[in-house]
Amino acid sequence: MAIDLGTANTLVYERGRGIVISEPSVVAIDSLSGAVHAVGSEAQRMIGRTPATITAIRPLRHGVIADFEVTEQMLRYFIRKVHQSRLAGPRLVMCAPSGITDVEERAIEEASLSAGAREVHLIEEPVAAAIGAGLRIEEPVGHMVVDVGGGTSEVAVIALGGIVVSESVRTGGYDLDDAIIGHARSEHRLAIGQPTAEAIKLEIGSTRPLREQRTAELRGRDLQSGLPKTVELTSGELQAALEPPVRAIVDAVKETLERTPPQLASDIVERGILLAGGGSLLRGLEQRLRDETQITAYLADSPLTCVAVGSGRSLEELATLRRSARDGRRRRRRR
Repeated sequence: MAIDLGTANTLVYERGRGIVISEPSVVAIDSLSGAVHAVGSEAQRMIGRTPATITAIRPLRHGVIADFEVTEQMLRYFIRKVHQSRLAGPRLVMCAPSGITDVEERAIEEASLSAGAREVHLIEEPVAAAIGAGLRIEEPVGHMVVDVGGGTSEVAVIALGGIVVSESVRTGGYDLDDAIIGHARSEHRLAIGQPTAEAIKLEIGSTRPLREQRTAELRGRDLQSGLPKTVELTSGELQAALEPPVRAIVDAVKETLERTPPQLASDIVERGILLAGGGSLLRGLEQRLRDETQITAYLADSPLTCVAVGSGRSLEELATLRRSARDGRRRRRRR
């Protein structure tokens, strides 16, 4: 079994069946008793709509565990939903950001084991994305992968099955939503929630000017009167609001290219930059990277699922995973 434990969504891949679970990484908990009320999609519907005693929380921040106990309960729920055998827990491959510390890596392993896994192996998200997208990473050829998730953006150059150069920035889809929330508050004196910000981002959000300016209605609570209020937002206004987190992602790509060995850089120019993760679906990101780097950028066939699919395929190569994990630890110590 393989799990892509993301800040926004968790996907579970089972050998022989493919992706069997794709649900938000949200847990609804009773703050008095600590009992879990709901996990995943059901818990997400409770965000902003719960009574005082129930809290809907996201136990991961920027791709790593922020609340160990809640993450453990969420993992246990997903594992039990898929793995019905009571004789032994499953062998598990867990996705992890390439920039995590050894402490964060141990937290993922311990939470997985506590949730019922028999054995845990970690795979770095850019490597999993490349495998899931069908890249031949075992060859002596350079590939660049940009994985824009909910909490982190991973940029990596991969060759011979391992990461040669990488950059991990703790900026992702939620930072784009936060930028919209901040803009609505500062410019329109309007309080909106994260689901509203995400909906407006999907509707008219862009990283570069659109040929035809679009508008959308933004509904929330007026900060002065406290009453419901609706304002009209333009795509140009939203693009300006999204620029700081988009700029952080673009700069991470450029910094990684600057540190890439010349021969691998020529491979990337020839093959282009692969975009994966839900954040890569933001309108205009491919063209923005082309403009900034002069290198073709293209979306994976299934940006939302290629990390989970790649980690599932790696179940057949556990020896390679162990070597990759050791290489990742060495690379982090050299930083």
